[in-house]
Amino acid sequence: MALVLLPVCRNTITWLRNKTRFGVLVPFDDNINFHKVIAVGITIGVGIHSITHLACDFARLIAATPEEYKPLGKYFGEEQPKRYSHFVKSTEGITGLLMVLLMAIAFTLALPWFRRGKLEKTLPKPLKKLASFNAFWYTHHLFVVVYILLIVLGYYLYLSKEWYKKTTWMYLEVPIALYACERLIRAFRSSIRTVKVVNAAVYLGNVLTLKMSRPKHFKYKSGQYTFVNCPKVSPFEWYVKNPLLRIKNHKPILIVHIKSAGDWTKAIKEVFSECGKDNSKMSQVTSKPPPVRDTSHGANNPDCPKIMIDGPYGTLAQDYKKYEVVLLIGLGIGATRMISIIKDIVNNMYAMENAQLRQMENGLEHEPQDKTENFKTKRAYFYWVTREQGSYDWFNLIMNEIAARDVNKIIELHNYCINEFEEDHGARSALIRMLQSIAYAKSGKGIVSETRVMSHFAKPNLEHVYRKIGMDHPAGTNVGVFYCGSPFLAKELRRLALKFTHKTKIRFSFHNENF
Repeated sequence: MALVLLPVCRNTITWLRNKTRFGVLVPFDDNINFHKVIAVGITIGVGIHSITHLACDFARLIAATPEEYKPLGKYFGEEQPKRYSHFVKSTEGITGLLMVLLMAIAFTLALPWFRRGKLEKTLPKPLKKLASFNAFWYTHHLFVVVYILLIVLGYYLYLSKEWYKKTTWMYLEVPIALYACERLIRAFRSSIRTVKVVNAAVYLGNVLTLKMSRPKHFKYKSGQYTFVNCPKVSPFEWYVKNPLLRIKNHKPILIVHIKSAGDWTKAIKEVFSECGKDNSKMSQVTSKPPPVRDTSHGANNPDCPKIMIDGPYGTLAQDYKKYEVVLLIGLGIGATRMISIIKDIVNNMYAMENAQLRQMENGLEHEPQDKTENFKTKRAYFYWVTREQGSYDWFNLIMNEIAARDVNKIIELHNYCINEFEEDHGARSALIRMLQSIAYAKSGKGIVSETRVMSHFAKPNLEHVYRKIGMDHPAGTNVGVFYCGSPFLAKELRRLALKFTHKTKIRFSFHNENF
């Protein structure tokens, strides 16, 4: 119960990950799954604890002879219990049962079938709201009551009568204090990081794009994530997103892409859609009227909802710099996390080239170390898998910017649309593939995306991708495979990484982040 709070202390985990070597022992990079594993351990422990009491302790006390019970009377009462109800009505029994009930509710609604709304259509109308992220979020905060009940239970333990033996609070004081400080830091930081909404747009595929000014002291690295809050939708809910950092008119702009999939994401899309004008391609929203020299503040515009951010927090995606070759795979909206890495690769390459030019101009043998000193990446492959061709609208804008800066073409870009023509393997698909190849060979751009991105209308052959990378790079190359998306594809990618590590002389290191 004490350990389960650690994985959700974001600031603490980010600090421990970046400043210490505890990550070798504790899976900070996979904190959500670490949290789930601890929760499973708690469930098993509660089950064993309850069964032991019901089948052993209480049963033996009820069945004991008066002589056998007499020495235990000072702990369980002078009158020997005759029924299980005696224990249920006690302070220990009531607090224990309430804890089990509250944890059962929180754990059940945290299952993906409820949290992701998969059971919404099958549940009766009065229970439909249980299959939502809102239900998961609010019931998960029942842990506050659970910890209070646990402390009360620890104080009224049967066998511990002396105050110095009631030690439950000792095991809980540090994690509870740590978590309380964590929440205070988040609340304070988010209150002073109310951002200016510069622009909002809703693209085909139900993707809301928000462009916001970067707050002061917001130090963001590629691959990190932030939490976004819109008080107009819900004052308490925070949605995790990977922002993109962009410089426009010498001002840093944070960009987040929000896919309408759940109740919160649908609500924020509707809120911002009300501010814009309908269009065949997209609905665009701007803070109006836009000032000549500065962007308008969302809080000052009644039509534009206020946005707050909390973060950034570290993830394992920041480790890509230590690999010579990186394979980035994004599923759906998970591509945004990989795009931030791609942009960082291009920026680092650009910085290294400038450093080499300065070295040649100044005749220096060694250029002073800068932020690229730990950057080892020489080649990158990006594969984006989506079900909606309409996603190209917002994807093109980002890819055009990357392609313009990637003059050396160190990044190979692919997009797979597995919905369009998914079941058509006839002449139409063959014609599209042929036209795509001709256009790419002639102009270096795909006919669908109109960028350097190669578009494919089929499921990606991941085994072929691994094999090709293994053939294109020399023995001993360390390839970092980074994936962000639904868990079902992660198993296949991990299996292939192990397979081709053993099959070739190249090492594939797989890293997974779910969203």
